[in-house]
Amino acid sequence: MSQYSASLSFFCLDPFPPRSQKPVSLPHISIGMDSAQGPEGLGLSLQIVLLLTILTLAPAILIMTTSFARIVVVLSLLRQALGTQQLPPNQVVIGLAMFLTFFVMTPVWQQIHSQALQPYLVKEISQEESFQRALDPLRTFMLKQTRERDLALFLGMAQHEPPRNRDDVPTLVLIPSFIISELKTAFQIGFLLYIPFLVLDMVVASGLISMGMMMLPPVIISMPLKLMLFVLVDGWYLVIGSLVRSFQ
Repeated sequence: MSQYSASLSFFCLDPFPPRSQKPVSLPHISIGMDSAQGPEGLGLSLQIVLLLTILTLAPAILIMTTSFARIVVVLSLLRQALGTQQLPPNQVVIGLAMFLTFFVMTPVWQQIHSQALQPYLVKEISQEESFQRALDPLRTFMLKQTRERDLALFLGMAQHEPPRNRDDVPTLVLIPSFIISELKTAFQIGFLLYIPFLVLDMVVASGLISMGMMMLPPVIISMPLKLMLFVLVDGWYLVIGSLVRSFQ
């Protein structure tokens, strides 16, 4: 017993005696608002708040000032016209719309990069001038796709005097005008896509009624026929090609 007790006491001894260690200090994080040291400090704070706001609204800005809205609406209407419900899935539709948006908007973004971003990075122009140069190609794209009637609608609601040319159109008037113009164009394209599939549905329904098969849902017969027709005419090639060319 004495041998085991000696061994146990040996292992219980700490061979490395504790050293004097400083207590670990935890970081302290605080968010506060102090008085601005002059107009420069207030201006910097407002710029930070504005930047955070823009980053928060970046997805909405990307959707509403580019070709994304028209593309995703047309693809969604095409899926409903085919009657495939959730095929292609939402992730595929949105992903295809995003890449088509990148393809359509690449010339605009290249102009923004060469005319606004690069001169600002090398400090040739100021921040305000860089923002204005970046806005010009985007305004040109939106004005090209916006109907004059939609512009007149928002100009009238804003009680703005008639602009002498397109450069005088305020951006806050141009953006909503562009959005409703895009939605109208998307619905027009969707209506044209619906027509052949609607005719096929009517033919199938009439054939089933004439054969006395009124208990059989027409969608069971029409959906495979619509898919076969869409594949035979190479529908994705026609739809995507026409959709991209509609922005030119």
